[in-house]
Amino acid sequence: MAKVEQTSPKRSGATTRGMAAPWTAWVLTLFPAIFPGPLGESLAGTALKKGIWRLETVDIRQFASDKRRSVDDTPFGGGPGMVLRADILARSVDEAAAAAGPEVPIFYLSPRGRPFDQPLARSLAEGAGVVLLCGRFEGIDERLLEARPIEEVSLGDFVLSGGEPAAMAIVDAVVRLLPGVAGDPRSVTDDSFERGLLEYPQYTRPQEWEGRTVPEVLLSGHHERISQWRREQAERTTRTRRPDLWKRYAGARDKAR
Repeated sequence: MAKVEQTSPKRSGATTRGMAAPWTAWVLTLFPAIFPGPLGESLAGTALKKGIWRLETVDIRQFASDKRRSVDDTPFGGGPGMVLRADILARSVDEAAAAAGPEVPIFYLSPRGRPFDQPLARSLAEGAGVVLLCGRFEGIDERLLEARPIEEVSLGDFVLSGGEPAAMAIVDAVVRLLPGVAGDPRSVTDDSFERGLLEYPQYTRPQEWEGRTVPEVLLSGHHERISQWRREQAERTTRTRRPDLWKRYAGARDKAR
């Protein structure tokens, strides 16, 4: 059996105290040494050390059968680059899926996939974890996606050299939503996209800087007026910068009335 590298203390299944196992990210990659990377710092890193979540890196090359640990081959039909083999990837996916359990989704990071967004991040945070398959080169053999319950997910309309940066972004987006990770839970609920809007502008000291002052309403101490101002600013920012988001938000708002 291939070795799974753990980046936090072992806590499998239920603990002896009856607590649920921590949310876990299984990352299948050709470059496990990349991890945890940024995930080992700041909020995510602190939560990782505390055991609030767990990171398992799976080296895909360990499932190769030849001495050179080959994982790719030239594409049928010709063309540039190499394609990751379905048989080798399937062995890595199957092992991770067995460890994760049937309720944990498996995502392949791909520009062809559904856009990753805040609702999906929150949905993942409410589950037990996620399995993330990081592609490289020209991609993976399509037959793997046909043979296994894998969903393609994309960060946006651009191409990366591999799925690892996308995997880190997804894990970070989910981990910050886990209970006990953010110091003040309100800092999460007020984020952009949480209510279908971009976040309102933020200000701090000094009160005046380069001739620019803080909006008076924020100095008033009037919580209702501050809340209304922030809502108006969030709506204005969303309407001008992200018309697509505003259309969805306004439609849902009008329907609820």
